[in-house]
Amino acid sequence: MALTESKELGRDFILPDFSLPDVTTDKSLTAHDCCGTAGTVIIFLCRHCPYVVHVIPELLHVAHDYLPRGFGFAGISANNAALYPDDSPGKLKEMALGKNFPFPILYDKTQQAARDFHAVCTPEFFVFDAQRRLYYHGRMDGSTPGNGIAVTAIDLRGALEALHAGEAPPHPQYPSMGCNIKWK
Repeated sequence: MALTESKELGRDFILPDFSLPDVTTDKSLTAHDCCGTAGTVIIFLCRHCPYVVHVIPELLHVAHDYLPRGFGFAGISANNAALYPDDSPGKLKEMALGKNFPFPILYDKTQQAARDFHAVCTPEFFVFDAQRRLYYHGRMDGSTPGNGIAVTAIDLRGALEALHAGEAPPHPQYPSMGCNIKWK
């Protein structure tokens, strides 16, 4: 596991287009399909990363709280499944169904979506406004496995509340931190 932090992106960054298969249905979903009327949350994640495992319960709470408020959510896994079989579409499907994810988990086999997003780690959070402009790119909160800080999603929730209220993006935005994406 190589600890990696996300790279800063500007507010002019636009939600990249993609068409990726949903691991639970095999149906291809586009960026447009994943967008919500209030905004869109894209999370780069995987099944085996301890940083992702650590935040999943609270991530599911966040999704359940904000999906009814018009936010779209999608998880994208871009890890090389040949080297990390726990991140294969079949294993991701087991995770999605077993944890009752209320949003699609998409598999980026070519890793092009990860490149287009400039994603580097799992979990990595992107929040886009209704015009598909980047509003927030950073961590869920300051908790990591073993640091003793409770998982609250305070940073992600703060961004979603501010966006919903029509406020300026939160500042500062702390980078996401987790395992590096396993590139081919």
